[in-house]
Amino acid sequence: MSRPVLTVWYNTRCPVCDAGIGRQKRRLVEAVKAGRIEFRDINLEPDALSSRGIALEDIRCRLHATDAQGRLLVGADVAIAVWLTTPGEGWLARLFGNRLMLPPTRIAYDRFADLLYGWNRRKGRW
Repeated sequence: MSRPVLTVWYNTRCPVCDAGIGRQKRRLVEAVKAGRIEFRDINLEPDALSSRGIALEDIRCRLHATDAQGRLLVGADVAIAVWLTTPGEGWLARLFGNRLMLPPTRIAYDRFADLLYGWNRRKGRW
């Protein structure tokens, strides 16, 4: 089998993250079955990206992914890549991933991720 177009590492211990990825998995069921996209729980593979210098806490805070060429994507760039893969959601990628909107999209994603990470830490999810 060839390398997936996208391999996404996410944190199942975060209920918001888990629900969001669960929704995408349902929308991408055929792509998942065909092996074109993978969603992997970082809590089951805590050292999955350590060879790239990425710690478990980094992935608990922000989505991380690798594309078919092995390039690393982080945060909003992962969301955009997933939207590009998801039927009916390419418009989200074009809206938030275009040249003008990508910088504020990344900032908004990062601030939300920081807040979500802090909330999960306070709740003792890890």
